[in-house]
Amino acid sequence: MESIAERIQLLSVQLVPFIMAVVFHEFAHGFVAHRWGDSTAKDAGRLTLNPVPHMDPIGTVLFPMINMLSGMNLLFGWARPVPISPNRFKKYRHGLFWVSLAGPGMNFALAILSAIAFCIIHLTVPETFYLYDPLVSMAFVSVSLNYALGIFNLIPLPPLDGSKIIESFLPYEAARKYESIAQYSFFILMALLLTGTLSILGYPIEFLSKLTIYVFARLFNLPGAS
Repeated sequence: MESIAERIQLLSVQLVPFIMAVVFHEFAHGFVAHRWGDSTAKDAGRLTLNPVPHMDPIGTVLFPMINMLSGMNLLFGWARPVPISPNRFKKYRHGLFWVSLAGPGMNFALAILSAIAFCIIHLTVPETFYLYDPLVSMAFVSVSLNYALGIFNLIPLPPLDGSKIIESFLPYEAARKYESIAQYSFFILMALLLTGTLSILGYPIEFLSKLTIYVFARLFNLPGAS
């Protein structure tokens, strides 16, 4: 069993990629919403990469602490949702689709950039450098963590991003009925988590993480990548 010191070390490696993942995710929603005519996020001071306005006491602080104490291998949590007013979009359906896709899309982009950073660190930073191991670990963790956050948010359960993407294609009444599921979403997610059903997400997360690192390792001609 891992010691508390080992768990704290694991948390320290995961914390920076985690905060970047959730902050960039919310920033992407607000940025694309602003491009579609909704300035709600900007007016609320949330159109920023400063992590403080995005932090949620439970999702950004409590859950990572629980992860550390429970010994979970991958940090789980969230930031405060960026306020969005879809009725202010220039085109409601188009805006809802692209704003909803922006968060997971940003995480997938960060996963790719993290794989590139992983390769660059291997090639340019001497192994004797005292931060070499933490930097490599952070870049490696960031790939999986961003794929995990992006894929999780694509679950079609209101109010997750996947449900909003589906809503952008639904008629008004159907979308309202679909949104009504949101009052049960927490309990549904807890049931999926406790029964281990959510563990199925581990397969695409692991596959995409390994594939991304492998592809860029080959492109950068890292030793042992062939």
